[in-house]
Amino acid sequence: MSTAANDLTYAGVAVGDTLPPLTQRAISRTTLALFAGASGDHNPIHIDIDFAKAAGMPDVFAHGMLGMAYLGHLVTAWVPQSALREFSTRFVAITQIHAVITCTGTVAEKHPGNLVTLEIQAADQHGEVKLAGKAVVELP
Repeated sequence: MSTAANDLTYAGVAVGDTLPPLTQRAISRTTLALFAGASGDHNPIHIDIDFAKAAGMPDVFAHGMLGMAYLGHLVTAWVPQSALREFSTRFVAITQIHAVITCTGTVAEKHPGNLVTLEIQAADQHGEVKLAGKAVVELP
């Protein structure tokens, strides 16, 4: 069951409930350049195709933190940012340029104090998981 953000209460969510999925536009060179500017991460492996190829990669690829930002957006589209208590991810696979990332989440646990643990992940259009993590939120 998917729970809409405006209906969220601790009593109203159950383990197994899903967050509304969030699909991003295909990652383009412009996406990577804009993220590099916004984040200050100008590592050429993400923005310079010649550098990426010299490093043995077929092309540039997305910053890991871009995928983490997408997961943060998933969570904060479900609850206000002020409800976030913990947020962590692990990087599972490289996110290639032109990937279309869909972020999903599931209520994994409920804890005393109105805390809810979410299992979250970002996967590409082929279903390959790129990032996996968890978030803990406090619900009213």
